[in-house]
Amino acid sequence: MAKEKQIEQELISKLKDLKYTYRPDIHDRATLEKNFREHFEKLNAVQLTDSEFARLLESIITPDAFQAARRLRERNSFERDDGTPLYYTLVNIKDWCKNSFEVVNQLRINTDTSYHRYDVILLINGVPVVQIELKSLDISPRRAMQQIVDYKNDPGNGYTKTLLCFLQLFIVSNRTDTWYFANNNNSHFSFNADERFLPLYQFADKDNSRITHLDGFADAFLAKCTLGQMISRYMVLVASEQKLLMMRPYQIYAVKAIVDCIHQRCGNGYIWHTTGSGKTLTSFKASTLLKDNPDIDKCLFVVDRKDLDRQTREEFNKFQEGCVEENTNTETLVRRLLSDDYADKVIVTTIQKLGLALDGSNKKNYKERLEPLRNRRMVFIFDECHRSQFGENQKAIKEFFPNAQLFGFTGTPIFEDNASYQQIEGQQASFKTTKDIFQQQLHAYTITHAIEDRNVLRFHVDYYKPDGKPDGKKSQKPGEPLVKRAIVEAILAKHEAATNGRQFNAIFATASINDAIEYYELFKTIQAEQRAKNKDFRPLNIACVFSPPAEGDKDVQQIQEDLPQEKADNQEAPDEKKAALKTIIDDYNARYGSNYHIGEFDSYYQDVQKRIKDQQWPNANFPHAQKIDITIVVDMLLTGFDSKYLNTLYVDKNLKYHGLIQAFSRTNRILNDTKPYGNILDFRQQQNAVDTAIALFSGQASKPPKEIWLVEKAPAVIKKLQTAVKQLDGFMQSQGLENKPEAVANLKGDAARAQFITLFKEVQRLNTQLDQYTDLTEDEKARIEQILPREQLQAFKGVYLDTAQRLKQQQDQGNKADPAVQQLDFEFVLFASAVIDYDYIMALITRYTNQPPGKQEMSREQLISLIQADAKFIDERDLIAEYIDTLEIGKALDEKAIRDGFERFKAEKNAKALADIAAKHSLDLAALQTFVETTLRRMVFDGDQLSDLFAPLELGWKARTKAELALMEDLMPQLKKLAQGREISGLGAYEQ
Repeated sequence: MAKEKQIEQELISKLKDLKYTYRPDIHDRATLEKNFREHFEKLNAVQLTDSEFARLLESIITPDAFQAARRLRERNSFERDDGTPLYYTLVNIKDWCKNSFEVVNQLRINTDTSYHRYDVILLINGVPVVQIELKSLDISPRRAMQQIVDYKNDPGNGYTKTLLCFLQLFIVSNRTDTWYFANNNNSHFSFNADERFLPLYQFADKDNSRITHLDGFADAFLAKCTLGQMISRYMVLVASEQKLLMMRPYQIYAVKAIVDCIHQRCGNGYIWHTTGSGKTLTSFKASTLLKDNPDIDKCLFVVDRKDLDRQTREEFNKFQEGCVEENTNTETLVRRLLSDDYADKVIVTTIQKLGLALDGSNKKNYKERLEPLRNRRMVFIFDECHRSQFGENQKAIKEFFPNAQLFGFTGTPIFEDNASYQQIEGQQASFKTTKDIFQQQLHAYTITHAIEDRNVLRFHVDYYKPDGKPDGKKSQKPGEPLVKRAIVEAILAKHEAATNGRQFNAIFATASINDAIEYYELFKTIQAEQRAKNKDFRPLNIACVFSPPAEGDKDVQQIQEDLPQEKADNQEAPDEKKAALKTIIDDYNARYGSNYHIGEFDSYYQDVQKRIKDQQWPNANFPHAQKIDITIVVDMLLTGFDSKYLNTLYVDKNLKYHGLIQAFSRTNRILNDTKPYGNILDFRQQQNAVDTAIALFSGQASKPPKEIWLVEKAPAVIKKLQTAVKQLDGFMQSQGLENKPEAVANLKGDAARAQFITLFKEVQRLNTQLDQYTDLTEDEKARIEQILPREQLQAFKGVYLDTAQRLKQQQDQGNKADPAVQQLDFEFVLFASAVIDYDYIMALITRYTNQPPGKQEMSREQLISLIQADAKFIDERDLIAEYIDTLEIGKALDEKAIRDGFERFKAEKNAKALADIAAKHSLDLAALQTFVETTLRRMVFDGDQLSDLFAPLELGWKARTKAELALMEDLMPQLKKLAQGREISGLGAYEQ
């Protein structure tokens, strides 16, 4: 098996073949800076004095990765010894190919507090821009990513104190598996508590075939001019978030295709990029590159609807502050079209305003005023190019601007098969195909590609079959509606499973506004009935959103242009619909403490979207009272809306073709392993429509599209679960132990414990997947229970967390840990229940104390087992268990008393732990308490204040350093526990 050293040498040989200059003489900070100085002086035709060079380094080296990235791409200045300014660039920013490209390896960077060695670094003009971290084949590249994150968290690291601050990209590889990701400040660069990882990329060719072998990756990505382009053209600096973004390969190919098509005057073209693939970033980059293209006069990015106009403008301005002004009216659009100002070269506008500008009958003579532009070279880029008004506007544009080139983005193209389908039930409309309008497909990245790349999730579709029908019919025909009450009861029965215990939320797509209103009322009625029957029933929070009757309101009319069903429905009995929507909004205000009204419908609609999207703070769930569980809709939210926390679509509406794909795609945004797929529960038996849509929109696929798009049926996953449990059983027996939770404690050695972690994690992953299947039969549920009983699974989760916590502490110590432990990925997120939170546990403990003696519903052991099997309580599980031991069954306490009692108990335990530490290290307790309180208040660890604690002991520096390290060994676990998952800046220095 190839070792790291061998892989490194082969990569250097490859880079030399690619005409990089190998610099074995650059091995430390001094030689790195000397080389940079030579390149800098040559590029800027200047000789610096030593003091000037020292000052230059001081001015450019920064711990802020975003500022460093900006400086790398801009012209800068600094003051020379004689007071004159020197204007300079760090690299040739006009032509990145003309820079010097060098490779160094095993570079050691010493700073005052850090000592790291880097495998391979690529330099452009002496500036380090790419770090390549290599691992041997048996180690996952994910561990290399973790290593880079750990390095960057190390106080005094080379990334903040040396020229390494200019690193733009990190590449990690074990030769066969290669990934890359952008450098960033720590707020955008971590494996955080929710295990939502930094954006990772694998390179691919134009046909979306991945290039993962290091050799092929070097050829395709690291060729000198290619790398220069990747950094200069295809990285985006997101000003509003101070973040670096790398474009994905398919986005790069799409942008290149548009730019080339314009340069070569090849007519129009369209980009088929699936929903969720980042079309706004792609179109932004295309527009900004066109801004510098002298071949064209104007580039218009055209979107539909008022809310999309605002949303896209905000997105564009997020990438580059102030790059797009708001077009408040058509007059502004016409003025900017006629302007010669460079700032007006790229314009974001709506298709409606463009239509008015080109309407010859308009009394403001816009069309006449635009006459001087008639023969200019114009580029129009249409976002989602099949909106309602597109056809007429496209014709007007072509007639008025004969030299215009039109480009369209779509996630769901119009083919011959779906050209006459419109979402409104019972009506037909004729659409031209995408190819008719745009002539040629420039690039495709279909949902099939996105699923295979893990950029979006697969789907689980449950075609709901009722047990019996009240009208005596045996079976439901496709598209035929069921009784609404039966559907609501089915949703209430299945929602916990579908959304992983309400960790996610759902949209319920209904066929008409009247249906939506009826369903909203039914949910209220049936949930009230269930609560009356069962005091433990927890109602779902139900919201409902549909557009009100327009009644001449231009904003609502504009919204309704792409809501055909709602527009038609609002023609009939508008007052009834208005009254129903008013009641729905009043209920919403009462539940969430808001103050929306029907006259400001858009504000209400935006708040609904925000609640669906915002399910979490960085380290904890929002309280359930603030969330929406199900949003009932007609047309709204079924296109263009994204949320990682939406995983389920309930369907009582006939869907076909692009309408079906768009609706399904609301559920499949990636979060982490607790969301294995998007869940669809269809109440209209539309399997044929689903199969047809999958076949139509799959593009080219390596295997049958249904195998890629849809998750395996439950029996196949149950079989995998059985295999995973058998493997765990075989491993435990190979260690001379029974496959029981209590036997795990007797495993000998960290390598064996690491193997248990790997094997049981797979068991839990499959359980998480099966838990969210809404179509399990009673036999299948019994089979799962037989393979691994729920009680035993919970006990295994408890010992998993015990073992993982122990090994994680070792892993945090770096190279001291066993190699098998070093490469572990614990994925604690798989072991945290959304239902079992702090409030839930406090309520359970309250119920536990209120049980009459001898009539216990829940034993102490069951209660503690529940806590120990959940990763959220990993730092407090022992403390909660001890607290439960102090309580008496039958001595009833209310929940406030339980909470107050636990807080007191915790405070006493913490105070005693601190007193013990102070006594052990001969420190003043009050001074230590003040130090701990200050650290937690500021969330910053101050080494000088730590030294002050030892001042009364009058120790020499060697003895004091030894005493500080001994104290930190005892104090660090206490500080981490008190920080409750928040990061204390500077504490990492004591973890090595």
